[in-house]
Amino acid sequence: MAKTTYSDESFDEIERFEPRSKKHKSKRNKKRNRRSEILSTFIYILVALGIVLLVHQFLFAPVSVDGESMMPTLRNRDRIILNKIEKIDRFDIVVFPGPDDPSRLYIKRIIGMPGDEILMQEDTLYINGKAVNEPYLDVYKSKLEKDQLLTGDFTLMGKTGVSKVPEGEYFVMGDNRSNSKDSRIFGFVHADKIDGTAELRIWPLNDFGFIKDRKN
Repeated sequence: MAKTTYSDESFDEIERFEPRSKKHKSKRNKKRNRRSEILSTFIYILVALGIVLLVHQFLFAPVSVDGESMMPTLRNRDRIILNKIEKIDRFDIVVFPGPDDPSRLYIKRIIGMPGDEILMQEDTLYINGKAVNEPYLDVYKSKLEKDQLLTGDFTLMGKTGVSKVPEGEYFVMGDNRSNSKDSRIFGFVHADKIDGTAELRIWPLNDFGFIKDRKN
């Protein structure tokens, strides 16, 4: 009887042999894993986009300053971050759709809170009968000629027809008092119309920082 012999190569081929069903199963697993990875990546992207949209809608949003009504505190084309959850306080800088032009966003400073009586006399702001300092106006006031006023005299009654700021409303003005369309012209701004408060300036980079902490 002849003796069968096998070469090393024959043994290698035997060891490498896999049943056809196992090969097909391996290919199916690879395809399944690839589809699972693609699906996981897609879900991750959707979740990330959802978080970004939620933050933009309800927490923070970038806003570009358009115009010079808030100079020197904010300049034209400054980029700021809007805080949509901060409680509004006196002298906060806020953003809202223009009462006379809702297609534009206005940025002004809160001067009168609900219930306040407001009087401007000889360039001094009086709130509820008390003189109030406005340090954000110092730069412009320092450039005035003698007897020149930055903010013309007015009373709340004379500008709006009421003696006190109504509940749920705010009286706003721009820091560039001689070049600002504000509550002296379009009246009060309702709390529901305010998009948020200006917290952080991100552009230009040399002015990067919290707006309240900046010296003009």
